[in-house]
Amino acid sequence: MNILIIEARYHPDVADALVDGATPALEKGGARFERMSVPGVLEVPAAIAIAVRSARPFYGYVALGCVTGPAHIADMFYAETMRGLMTLGTSGIALGHGIVLAGDEGAAHDLAMRQDLGGDAARACLALCTLGERLGLSR
Repeated sequence: MNILIIEARYHPDVADALVDGATPALEKGGARFERMSVPGVLEVPAAIAIAVRSARPFYGYVALGCVTGPAHIADMFYAETMRGLMTLGTSGIALGHGIVLAGDEGAAHDLAMRQDLGGDAARACLALCTLGERLGLSR
């Protein structure tokens, strides 16, 4: 099973913490994976949509990133990113997300590490891939 991790690098320490959780979870699940990066969270859904249309065969996707800042701006960035990811997910793409929303980068890093949000995203992706296999979908 080949998985693509798309990571938003705007907050590099948080992105690294998320990837540090996702990669062992994917390895434990027996998945092969590649990593690609985009500047920020708003580009994550677009990057996955591009990857889906590419000739490269990925069975699932892990979306990682972080949104911080003033609430009115951060909430908008988070909501739009989640809308894009949900649109992809409800179209049948196996997708786990680890998009962190926090007041500042330090709090986001703590959340990513303490709650293993990257690992959770990877496990969600693998669960959806397994569901697809059980239902006879192939990628």
